[in-house]
Amino acid sequence: MGKALAAVSISDFVTDSHVQLANLTLQDMLRAIREHLGMDVAFVSEFTAGRRVFRLVDSTYPNQPVKVNGSDPLEESYCQRIVDGRLPELITDASLVPAAMELPVTAALPVGAHLSIPIRLADGSIYGTFCCFSFKPDITLTGRDLALMRVFADLAGRQIDRDLVGNKEKQISQDRIQSVLDSDDLSIVYQPIYHLVRNEIVGFESLSRFSTQPLRSPDIWFQEAASVGLGALLETKAVRIALQGFKRFPSNIYLSVNFSPETLLSGSIASVLGGAPLDRVVLEITEHVLIDQYSDIAKILRPLREKGLRIAVDDAGAGYASFRHILNLAPDIIKLDISLTRDIHKDRSRRALAAALIRFSEETDCKIIAEGVETIEELEALRQLGVVKAQGYLLGRPMAIDQASSLCASNHHRSHLHLSQ
Repeated sequence: MGKALAAVSISDFVTDSHVQLANLTLQDMLRAIREHLGMDVAFVSEFTAGRRVFRLVDSTYPNQPVKVNGSDPLEESYCQRIVDGRLPELITDASLVPAAMELPVTAALPVGAHLSIPIRLADGSIYGTFCCFSFKPDITLTGRDLALMRVFADLAGRQIDRDLVGNKEKQISQDRIQSVLDSDDLSIVYQPIYHLVRNEIVGFESLSRFSTQPLRSPDIWFQEAASVGLGALLETKAVRIALQGFKRFPSNIYLSVNFSPETLLSGSIASVLGGAPLDRVVLEITEHVLIDQYSDIAKILRPLREKGLRIAVDDAGAGYASFRHILNLAPDIIKLDISLTRDIHKDRSRRALAAALIRFSEETDCKIIAEGVETIEELEALRQLGVVKAQGYLLGRPMAIDQASSLCASNHHRSHLHLSQ
């Protein structure tokens, strides 16, 4: 009766296209097939280095001997004999199969009924097996049950293939990021930030550049680093290099560095900024997704802010997340994203949103910096709205530290851009 009831539930997953079944995890598959067949134990094994390793196990018996990551000699297993044909894939009563009775495990477990299907990968190689067994014989098992096992084994093989590819790609990513961490392939350039009324440079934003393959934008490098758990290390390395610029800048110039919330929460910021003149550091929070630990971030930043560190929310206007950051972090600076400043002189909606953020900054006593200013028309529109500070290709492209230092020393005001009123 239990087996019949289980068959009703499993039919919800099995379709001609296997689409619903393919959405199950391997652990779900094991539980579903074990319950459907009324078995005591189900497992996925991997054949490696002459041993059978149990990668996943499902059972209602906590003390049964088949444990995750446990292993035994492959040659002494049912699995190897089924793969090479010495044992049948379906055994309803092991006591009636001489080849099964030759194996010590048959009596040790004991094995009553057993079903096992080889798991084949896309290249045709054998990964291991998809197995079920019960401690007692079960003469009700049929070829239909074995066919269902083949469906599960096939899907398991596809999922394992995807996992193996994913693990290989992850390892490649880890190696690539580690290579950057261990080398000089990461460098910093500095983009000037201008005070539009005083017509002078007041600070620089530090921006990362990567000189290794593959050639791609810095944000992709940082995304990849975060995806393999190396994001905080890469960000802190970039900030450490950037802070070396203080040696080359006059004391009235501040430096803006970028940190993600995840890196802040890692607790590394205090050591990274240790020794830096915090009253000349702006920490830009760079994150386009919603975060939940605002109170934790505020707690980490509080002692640093008390020593002069200023906080900026980057990319305001680029998405809802930046508004959440503004409301929850009480920044000293709001940076208008390039998507808001681009063609602002032509777009009433952009001007209205920029004006609202400017009025918000006045009410909350924080400053506005417009990013991505590329044309005189954009600059004039921003000035008319009341923007006092800006950066962008019109004002100055990112440059090496030598050029940035020379720019400060020469007191180059870019008067030909009509920055002063």
